[in-house]
Amino acid sequence: MLLQAGKTENYLSFISKGAVRFYIPRAESEFTFTFSFANEFVSAYDSFLTRKPSSYAVEAMVDTTVWRISYPDLQEVYKITAIGNEIGRRASEDLFLLKTKRELDLLLKTAEERYFNLFTEQPQLIREIPLKYIASYIGVTPQALSRIRRRIT
Repeated sequence: MLLQAGKTENYLSFISKGAVRFYIPRAESEFTFTFSFANEFVSAYDSFLTRKPSSYAVEAMVDTTVWRISYPDLQEVYKITAIGNEIGRRASEDLFLLKTKRELDLLLKTAEERYFNLFTEQPQLIREIPLKYIASYIGVTPQALSRIRRRIT
């Protein structure tokens, strides 16, 4: 568990290995709304920036290695180094681009297209992610995901 819902995000992290999911815990079922993979930044970034508790959780789904910097340490790096500002800007840009891609995918692509894109972008990890998380991510039931997988293969 990288961050529990209701806790404030204290780290900006970089995934060197593995996969992470972001989800909203609910009594009846969890809602997975995005994933992050190796060579991507990961953070409940809204909580990190505002210093307020997150309404969602972040957890590793497979054996995952992350490099982390705390909020206070990052602020210090921003103050004293130009490269720190550049790294912070790039992390922000990466997180923004991932969020924008996700939103556009939900608006413009079918569930089958979203699954196919996930499958082609991260084929080695999609085999390790439980199907219930993938179904939630693409906005379908596990049964509908089974039908999509049969059509694609």
